[in-house]
Amino acid sequence: MSKNLYILSITLITLFFFSCSKKEEQFIEPEVVKELPVVNVDSIFIDLDADIIEKKAASVDKVFSNLRRKTGFNGTVLYAEQGRIVYNKAWGFRNLRKRSDSLRVEDVFQLSSVSKMFTAEAVMILKNEGKIDYDVDIREYIPEWPYEGITTRLLLHHRSGLSRYESLADAKWPDRKIPFLNEDMIAFYVEHQPDPYFKPDNGFNYSNVNYALLASIVERVSGMSFADYMRTKIFEPLCMDNSYIYEMRPDTAVSLYIEDVVQGYYMDRRRPMQAPNEYLNGVKGDKMMMSNTEDMFKFLTAVDYGLLLPDSIQDEAFVPGSPKSRKRKDNYGFGWRIPGKYSGCYFHYGWWKAYRSFVIRDDVNDKTIIILTNTNKGPSSDHFWNIIKDATNSLPPSSVNISYWETKNGKPFQYRSYVSR
Repeated sequence: MSKNLYILSITLITLFFFSCSKKEEQFIEPEVVKELPVVNVDSIFIDLDADIIEKKAASVDKVFSNLRRKTGFNGTVLYAEQGRIVYNKAWGFRNLRKRSDSLRVEDVFQLSSVSKMFTAEAVMILKNEGKIDYDVDIREYIPEWPYEGITTRLLLHHRSGLSRYESLADAKWPDRKIPFLNEDMIAFYVEHQPDPYFKPDNGFNYSNVNYALLASIVERVSGMSFADYMRTKIFEPLCMDNSYIYEMRPDTAVSLYIEDVVQGYYMDRRRPMQAPNEYLNGVKGDKMMMSNTEDMFKFLTAVDYGLLLPDSIQDEAFVPGSPKSRKRKDNYGFGWRIPGKYSGCYFHYGWWKAYRSFVIRDDVNDKTIIILTNTNKGPSSDHFWNIIKDATNSLPPSSVNISYWETKNGKPFQYRSYVSR
């Protein structure tokens, strides 16, 4: 092949490939999308637990419908399982005398002795910060205290042996129009020194004085009022926007009623009687926390997930503080009762001046029920335990690695059917 012919052939081949590549790389004007399409999330997401939650909620609702009809149950209820709120409803009225102004789930109640679990949490936070020692004499924090041998741990476990401050105040406080405060309580024990029921750590006696003293220790150690400490360390971090500690000022008279909460009612007479405020409501730590069911569930979730404390500190709240006894069915940790009947469960009830409250937690099956009422009478807690122990329509964990679970436990995952769904 001549040189000129070779050059011509190469030139034609190059032009061919160049024209083909140019054709393949032709620019296409994109279509202008003026509006994004609307996607219905429900069409691509299926809640596999919706039917179980619906059945569970219906069963809980049936219980409280019956209690409303038979006992006049009046209050708010939250039931949660596997971290999900299954049922949240209000029953009855804010004004029981007139049977008007229906209760709402966001309504705020006085928690009575359920306040103790929050007081214990505040003490544990101080412990975690290295500011208190559970096992030193509380005179380290309250130097004027007249009884020796009482430690923070004994107060938490109700093993101090101290007599009731309520009896002391009722006998000695001169004017019930003036609030009786934590500092007054301490001053009265210093002045009158009533005989203890027993020596420290020689027995168990559930008494409000223990947790009132714990609130005073929080104040003395932190340099803050108990209400401010709780707000700063617990309520604000957990977005418990409807929770606070009720405070009375020493220079004011006891108000007729407590404002901005659901009013409590005594149901012993022919007509409900609104519960007045009273001078002992000035004592904090054992009671006088205000909250609603949703805020309380936030707190319990934070406890479960270790949002406030490391496990090494938090777990001690659920350790029995007293030796086993045939005379005592339940034990007591830090702000929680520990039942002998149900392993892995914890609870606390409250009853103070026409308010009754109930919190039951099943840690094994991840179930929680919170009941807040504004009457001094109501159904037995047995009804609430029956809800907790009901194994029908149980929810699976909200998040679990099934293969890991089966390897760790050496058995099939109990909700295996969910894999195929």
